[in-house]
Amino acid sequence: MDSERDGLIVTGWREWVHLPLLGIRRIKAKIDTGARTSALHAFHVETFDKDGELWVRFKIHPKQNRVDLQKICEARIKDERVVSDSGGHKEKRYIIETDLVLAGRRWPAEISLTARDDMRFRMLLGRTAMKKRVIVNPARSYLTRRPRSASKDHLK
Repeated sequence: MDSERDGLIVTGWREWVHLPLLGIRRIKAKIDTGARTSALHAFHVETFDKDGELWVRFKIHPKQNRVDLQKICEARIKDERVVSDSGGHKEKRYIIETDLVLAGRRWPAEISLTARDDMRFRMLLGRTAMKKRVIVNPARSYLTRRPRSASKDHLK
């Protein structure tokens, strides 16, 4: 199956994405049309001032089922919002905006930071980030190209 149709990216229900500004070469993401906001697993979250702007530093486990691998990321905080999870629980989260690459196409996406220790995927790609760019085939997986990985790239 071709990964593009009418200029839109065709994805399965899970795909590999690249977050270059965070230094994350590839991470498995659940393509979640039920989620409005994208989410990224984050822990040890701390805010700091950088050139008069509020930034956040956090750690992630970039690979599923591997808590021994950690990556430290930094991003400017775009907003702080109350987000409801799939169980209806509300949580105040930091929102960052960072570039996302899927199927070789790159665009800015808002992503909320939250602990996803108990979740199967370290990232959810929500419908706001997909709007006018993505069509989802829920019966398929990994329809787009997997980002190339340099040796231990996710640990840098």
